[in-house]
Amino acid sequence: MLGAGGVGGYFGGVLARAGHQVTLLARGDHLAAIHARGLELRMPGAGAPPMVTHPEATDDAGALPEADLVVVAVKSYSLGEVAPAAARLAAAGATVLPLLNGVEAADRLADGGVPRAALLGGVTVISAARVAPGVIERRSAFQRVVVGRFGEHAAPSERVSRIVQAFLDAGVDAQASSRIEVELWHKLAFLASMAAACGLARRAVGAVRDASLGRLLIERAVAEIVAVGRAHGVAMDPDIGADTVAAIDALPAEMRPSFLADLERGGPTELDVLSGAVSRFGRRYSVPTPVHDTAVAALGATLGLGSTGVV
Repeated sequence: MLGAGGVGGYFGGVLARAGHQVTLLARGDHLAAIHARGLELRMPGAGAPPMVTHPEATDDAGALPEADLVVVAVKSYSLGEVAPAAARLAAAGATVLPLLNGVEAADRLADGGVPRAALLGGVTVISAARVAPGVIERRSAFQRVVVGRFGEHAAPSERVSRIVQAFLDAGVDAQASSRIEVELWHKLAFLASMAAACGLARRAVGAVRDASLGRLLIERAVAEIVAVGRAHGVAMDPDIGADTVAAIDALPAEMRPSFLADLERGGPTELDVLSGAVSRFGRRYSVPTPVHDTAVAALGATLGLGSTGVV
């Protein structure tokens, strides 16, 4: 597991509990705590007892053992740090599965030396966070992973089926997909719209929805991503715009995207792979993206980022 935060730590922990040999790439006090007492997983629900697992862990990417599967679960802004390790392990025969936000992680890993043939597409839907050294808290009732080969209508391969089964055996709601690009863009429509609206407002989603023109802001942010995705050749579902807005409407008022938490800490954030990506693709295909352009300009200026690669 390249990354031992909320996503990597949680999935690494449940896979280890299910009997898989797991090694986490971790660091600092988190690594020390895992070595000292194991990795504690806290589950949602009143009275749910924590579970402690004992995966291997190291802060030396060069010491990671050869593996059948490499799950990349760092934040997107840390991807460059772990790409060499992913490339080395892929060269030794590993399949590489990024579970990152955005739609460009596989391309960035390929640019970093991971062979395209070793890469699968992955989407995860979960709310999990590292809340203390050696402690991961899953906050959502859902824990979903979707895995697939790249390419239109790419039927699941044997390795995809094995990976999905490993997650299922660990208690995760996992499935194979023959349209992983569509899954990635559907998630982008939800996540980047939430991030842009809540980031610009510096408020939880309920406050944005209730504000004058707030829901219109969300609708337009979603519509821009759907238009850009279709211009990019992604066969997004006919009702994905309305479905995404409905999903945002259904969120608890106090829901705050992790992007907002990163923003309030002063960065780094995933702005570049969320609204930044929408803006880049919009310019490539001459699709107007004023909401996401505004998010990039305003939030990038706030963080002192200068150019975010939007050209």
